[in-house]
Amino acid sequence: MSDKVIISCALTGAVTTKQLCAAIPYTPLEIAEEAKRAYDAGAAIVHVHARTDQGLPSWDPATFAAIQKEIAARCPVLINWSTGGAGPMKDRVEHLKSRPHIAALNMGSMNYAKWKAEKKSFAFNFVFANSFDDIIAFARAIRDAGAKPEMECFDTGHAYSHVVLEDLGLLDKPYHFSFIMGVLGGIPATAKHLGFQASNVPAGSRWKVIGISRDQWPLCMAALSLGGDIRVGLEDNFYLPGGAMAKSNGELVAAAVDMVKLSGREVATVAEARALLWPAGGGNF
Repeated sequence: MSDKVIISCALTGAVTTKQLCAAIPYTPLEIAEEAKRAYDAGAAIVHVHARTDQGLPSWDPATFAAIQKEIAARCPVLINWSTGGAGPMKDRVEHLKSRPHIAALNMGSMNYAKWKAEKKSFAFNFVFANSFDDIIAFARAIRDAGAKPEMECFDTGHAYSHVVLEDLGLLDKPYHFSFIMGVLGGIPATAKHLGFQASNVPAGSRWKVIGISRDQWPLCMAALSLGGDIRVGLEDNFYLPGGAMAKSNGELVAAAVDMVKLSGREVATVAEARALLWPAGGGNF
């Protein structure tokens, strides 16, 4: 088990709104201020989606560049750009030219849904398509940008798809996995299923759990006991362990730090996270 825990914070996401949680940031300035709060609380990585000033999803490279500039002016946190979601691939890789430290890479296709049992209907329901052709193309774009891919796995088969990228020479060790759990159509959000996912990654890899909404904190506890890293943030969950709505990403990170301490492990600094993810050096530093 690694004693150091890399805490990531997903600051805003693509669809959450201020109407749902007043702390959701939209503008580059707001996102950067939230990044600083997360960093000050103990996060080593921030995961970023860009928004318009009105809160709509944006793939504008200039917006990502503005976010990057504002974050760098406030703190040295590691920056992880999203590449996921809808729209043509070409629109979802242009912002990588700003050379983030990390870029998210979806590792497979799936049904992606939320079922409302009380209404016997879906809150949303679509096919999340990520063909191997697209996965390879995204991986090449991430490598060309000098970033480390964070391989996002929503189901059990996704955790094995890396073998194609490995064979093509598109990955550098240690590999970096994220296990997103609790989306209907993907792997269930249980400690048992997390343990299975963790058992399938190559030895020496870094992995973390991403639990959605109420599943976030129990899965963080499970990941800490299994030797993994954790992600919190307003993209995934608005609520603190006690049930109160968070007033900032920093509050969620602070709760994660307390959980790490209770587990007997230590929170990794940015410098330590950098050494764990790039032990041979390199990267966009």
